[in-house]
Amino acid sequence: MTETIAFVTGANRGIGREISRQLAAKGVLVIMGARERDRGEKAVAEMKAQGFSAEFVHLDVTSQPSVDHAAAEIERRHGRLDILVNNAGVALDWVPASELTADAFQETFETNVFGAFRVTRAFLPLLRKSKRGRIVNVSSRLGSLSINADPNNSLAVRNQLLAYSASKAALNMITIHFANLLRGTGIKVNSGNPGFTATDMNRHTGKKTVEQGAATPVRLALLPDDGPTGGAFSDEGPEPW
Repeated sequence: MTETIAFVTGANRGIGREISRQLAAKGVLVIMGARERDRGEKAVAEMKAQGFSAEFVHLDVTSQPSVDHAAAEIERRHGRLDILVNNAGVALDWVPASELTADAFQETFETNVFGAFRVTRAFLPLLRKSKRGRIVNVSSRLGSLSINADPNNSLAVRNQLLAYSASKAALNMITIHFANLLRGTGIKVNSGNPGFTATDMNRHTGKKTVEQGAATPVRLALLPDDGPTGGAFSDEGPEPW
């Protein structure tokens, strides 16, 4: 069988690293993208030490030249890509909306929205060469307009992350538009919501382990040909936009 090739952004730690591990455990060659070269190369070395197939490609999703270079490098090495997981993300606004700065808002979007768009657009020609391309955008229930608009929803009441939530709502729209664009091509595009997972981003206050948080993105990355496209999903099933 032809080896399945996946590229995961923000793969040197947290959910991205666990997504990489779980994909590799299923026989996928995982290319781990990370902005910090030393940490990325260390993560790949640790994966290889566990017997997994992994490679490193330097990637800063906020830099178009870096994204273009990463796409060219994967094309040079493999000529195609089967799975793209847009996992890289930041949460900088642990304050009420009235205290949020425009700089923090912009920086959040630069990574979570523009970064995912840059990568998707740059890697799409490689995904088109796959027989069953999959794009997974790692999103969040905090990006659901339906949930946040419900005054009786405890998640909405507690939510103090305007920039992060807005960025995930925008990422969901990217999911929808690319899914619509690629219908009939065999490429499936979905948003995966890991849930409140303990990572560096939330100072490890999340209730789920990274193993649990990575499960839905991995499932979406390995969808069969009759699987869904253009949706948001968690471990519990479809999620509201």
